[in-house]
Amino acid sequence: MKKIQIKDVWLFVAQVLLLSLVLLSPGLISYVTTHDAVMACGSLWISAFWLAPAVVVYLLNFYLCVPMLWFRHRYWQFGIANLVLILVCNAHLLFKNISSLPDIYRAGYSSFMIIALLVNLMAIGIALSIRYVMRQGEKKQKEVEAELAWLKNQINPHFLFNTLNNISSLTQIDADKAQDTVMQLSDLLRYAIYETNKQKVPLEGEVEFMRNYIDLMKLRCNEMTTVSEEIAVEDGKVEVAPLLFISLIENAFKHGMNSNAPATIDISLKQKDGTLIFTCDNTNNPKPTKDRSGSGIGLENTRRRLDLLYQGRYQWEQTITADNVYHVKITLQL
Repeated sequence: MKKIQIKDVWLFVAQVLLLSLVLLSPGLISYVTTHDAVMACGSLWISAFWLAPAVVVYLLNFYLCVPMLWFRHRYWQFGIANLVLILVCNAHLLFKNISSLPDIYRAGYSSFMIIALLVNLMAIGIALSIRYVMRQGEKKQKEVEAELAWLKNQINPHFLFNTLNNISSLTQIDADKAQDTVMQLSDLLRYAIYETNKQKVPLEGEVEFMRNYIDLMKLRCNEMTTVSEEIAVEDGKVEVAPLLFISLIENAFKHGMNSNAPATIDISLKQKDGTLIFTCDNTNNPKPTKDRSGSGIGLENTRRRLDLLYQGRYQWEQTITADNVYHVKITLQL
């Protein structure tokens, strides 16, 4: 059984209020223009007599017939259910004895009855249309959530693989430091697995993760590589997408190191007045053509996640400067 959500309650309340306004508007207009309470009550009674059935038909279709019959491809049952519904709700119109009325009144009544039935059919169509729009929106949201989950899962194994390689190399140099690094990796994995299962997380957790991640990535560096980081955050409670910048940091270490020449890696994260700016600059040392491991995947995933989560609220800069420095900058409006 589907759990009732707050937004569903608000939707129901909004629809009831709107439909009530439709039913009450003839009486209100009548009273405002004539200041005659008797005439206003008469207008309300006529409105209820002709329009109330259509309101009931709409609500029952919106909450029962469309989701339980039409969306389950039970079209015949949907048609029969609505036929019965219209007959029952409009029984006071369809089966009213008008034989004693003059011919001109009978003709007018018949015309109004046909219009009332058309309004009922229109109510069914409106309920069906709104439900279709809502269903497409929910389907789109689920597709986006599934893609985001897939993109994030591409980050975790990639980062884990590289970090384990770093620790493997360290065990041959300093076993005690390797053990400490394993504990640090354990903390990172705990965060990546248990703390990032939401669309957004507090920035302070991301900052701690980023610092630990940079420390682990430094294990790959030799004396030729200089690494600097600058992190300045005003409000650590503000929420951001998890693991958003990790692929860019990994990319900087992968392409920034050089065992034969000096290299630099500069990482910056600044947050001020609702804006988050991430900058990463590294010496550009392209991998050999035959080495295609992870080529472009991290950057593509990051760009796609930004499109899904911050569309219209981010700026992306990606250049190679004249002095052969790869520069990437992301500006987010939080």
